[in-house]
Formats: sequence, C-alpha cells, structure tokens
Amino acid sequence: MEFPEYESTRLILRQLDDTDTSSILNLFSNEAVIAYYDMEAITKPSQAAMIIEQMRHRFITKAGIRWGIVLKETGNLIGTCGFNSWNEKMKSAVIGYDLLPQYWGQGIMAEAINKIVRQAFLGDLPCGKLNRIQADTVLGNVSSEKLLAKVGLKEEGLRRQSGYWKGQFHDLKCFGLLQSEYKEKGTFDV
Repeated sequence: MEFPEYESTRLILRQLDDTDTSSILNLFSNEAVIAYYDMEAITKPSQAAMIIEQMRHRFITKAGIRWGIVLKETGNLIGTCGFNSWNEKMKSAVIGYDLLPQYWGQGIMAEAINKIVRQAFLGDLPCGKLNRIQADTVLGNVSSEKLLAKVGLKEEGLRRQSGYWKGQFHDLKCFGLLQSEYKEKGTFDV
C-alpha cells in the first residue's frame, strides 16, 4: 500500500522525507516538545535523519505510521502525528503526536488527529479498519489530556509506573476511543 496522504482545512498530512531533516531537528530539539517524551532533545541533523528513517521503517514494516503535519498556507512542517503502533489482529492502535509550541492552542493538532482517527475507523490504513484507538499521557500533561478529550478519547485509568525514561518511572493515564463511540457522534458514515 502506498503511504496515505490527507488534507484538512488548514493542513496537509504527508510522509516525511529527507527534505524534512531541518524541520525535524527544529521540532525534536525543542525542550517543550519533548518534555513528556521518552527521549532526550536531539542536537544534530544526523539524529533528525534517523528519526525520519525510523518513521519510514515503521510504515514499511507495517508496525505503525507517522505523518508530517504541514501548514497549507506556508508549506512548513510544524509537527507529526500518527499511530506509533498498531495491532492488525486486535484492530487497535496507539496514537502519538507533537507540535511546535508556537502552534499550540490553535486547534491544529485536533484537526490533524480528527483526520487520522476518521481514516483509521474507515479502514484507510495498511492495518485495515480499526476498532480502538488508544493514547497514553504522562501525569501533568494537561494539554495533551484536553486534546484527547476534544477528539473524543475517554480517560480509562491510570497505569502506575508503566513507563521508564529519563532516569525515572512514570505513571501513565490511558485514554481510548472505540469506533462505535465515534460513529455515535455522527462524525462519519460507515
């Protein structure tokens, strides 16, 4: 399957390529962007190139998919979003996203997430039609929790010390959205 690319009102969601190296470096070198990530800020173009390659490999091996978020108005890549992993047999996926801070609070990520969630529930991904989309947030990441609620994910519980990075354990809040709940909202016809 070819990499699916989408458009929304303000955005183009497309595959990352080598021309995105400086944008990915700018994104993942920003301490605010990676504050809740299981990675340290990157500092070199070679590290950005490696991230792009990892995202490309994830798609090729059908382990997940990550889109670059591009503003239609400027053509600038300002973040990424996608399914960090999916389980074709279980028809479920784990969502992830990041965005440059100057674009926070403008509804851009909600627009991008709504688009990919819709496509996932319609079955427009290599893993087929999903039934469940899940996300985890680190305690304290209130902005991410609000975003997930805005796009319809429901808080399901706390997984105590479920993550370990940057030298410490992290409690993770689990959020989930089922296709049937999404359908009930009248967001799309299946």
